[in-house]
Amino acid sequence: MPVWLEAGGWGLVGGSALVLGALVSWSVRVPQRVVAWVMAFGAGVLISALSFELVDEAERLGGLGPTAGGFLGGAVAYVGANVLLARAGARHRKRSGGQPSEQDDAGSGAAIAVGALLDGVPESVVLGASLLTGGGVGTAVLVAVFLSNVPEGLSSAAGMKRAGRSAAYVFGVWGGIAAISGLAAALGVVLLDGASASVVAAITAVAAGAILAMVADTMIPEAFEQADLLAGLLTALGFLTALTVDRAGG
Repeated sequence: MPVWLEAGGWGLVGGSALVLGALVSWSVRVPQRVVAWVMAFGAGVLISALSFELVDEAERLGGLGPTAGGFLGGAVAYVGANVLLARAGARHRKRSGGQPSEQDDAGSGAAIAVGALLDGVPESVVLGASLLTGGGVGTAVLVAVFLSNVPEGLSSAAGMKRAGRSAAYVFGVWGGIAAISGLAAALGVVLLDGASASVVAAITAVAAGAILAMVADTMIPEAFEQADLLAGLLTALGFLTALTVDRAGG
């Protein structure tokens, strides 16, 4: 199987967790506190994976300079794009409550969809890039992406439903994001295959910086607003789970 096709498949697997979370949220009324618990766990998983699988690996591969520059660039790019999307009505796109309806804020639906894409692409790129070493997909990164995407889809879909958006809109958004995630993973392999170690390190770090900015801006606020004192413990458990997967796979 061509490596780009394998990468696309794994990207689709990671993105499909968004659809799974949305389906659960649409079919069953999940208490906001439970959503927050899962969100806190997912945040810890992502923080662990980007620390040990992405940033650490990028620094080993290309050195501190490209890694630091890429990491900061990814965070700045994410925050800048997020500011523009927030002004268009997508500030609370991952929240299970507080999303504006299309009647309240025209164009907010499109902004939410674009924001979901902004959140998902960096994860998919690093999934694809993890195949370039020849050792198969990065297990810890795949687990982190999947486990964090479930609560993202669950929480955001709950907010969309409360804002009056239709099932066609909700599943159209998440199904489209899942498909684009597969495409982004495949493109990550195609574009980075044969690139220098410094370039691969920088691109990996860009994705890591964007992911960390996303976690701090969208996942952690939702988790700590609703999960009370358990949020910190669940985040730590998520971090430990991803670390354990990484070390067991290594």
